[in-house]
Amino acid sequence: MGTQEIKIPVERIAVLIGKGGEQKKRIEDKLKIKIIVHSEDGDVEIFAEDSVAVFEGMNIVKAIARGFNPEIAELLFNEDYMFDLITVNDFANNSKKTLMRLKGRVIGQEGKARKMIESMTNCHISVYGKTIGIIGKIEDVPMARQATEMLLEGAPHGNVYRWLEDKKREEIRRKFDEDLPSEKFILGKVYKC
Repeated sequence: MGTQEIKIPVERIAVLIGKGGEQKKRIEDKLKIKIIVHSEDGDVEIFAEDSVAVFEGMNIVKAIARGFNPEIAELLFNEDYMFDLITVNDFANNSKKTLMRLKGRVIGQEGKARKMIESMTNCHISVYGKTIGIIGKIEDVPMARQATEMLLEGAPHGNVYRWLEDKKREEIRRKFDEDLPSEKFILGKVYKC
């Protein structure tokens, strides 16, 4: 039997449990796990026969704890999706002022920077507390993480957007090349391979 414990912010407990316990029950039923929430201190315990289910449950609970809406966190039920977490303090040198400034850079004016990264990478981003969470398809999350880290390291927003555009173009070109039939041109004739 697998067991994991996690501490979540007390203000996120109601979101994890949901109205009438619906959200918690949906996670438990889908993954065949048991979630015990200690409301007074934010401790959450996850139990299951299958340790993979415990890991998946832990990711969903962690995503909800880090500010994601449960519907987005439930994308993690699909094995093609993953959750990644960036600790902003790793870039802020434990300075509260720098932490706020860096979070502001990732969010952008009126949320534009975050929305731009989300739309260009097909990922969901949550800036919560001292962390930035990313949920998306396994192949898209590293690009969203790299763009976010570039902003945290001080890269101008325009440069990050251009980098994302270049990466998207490369991805489209690669997919297009994979879809084309392979041909060889020899002495004026085209041969399918």
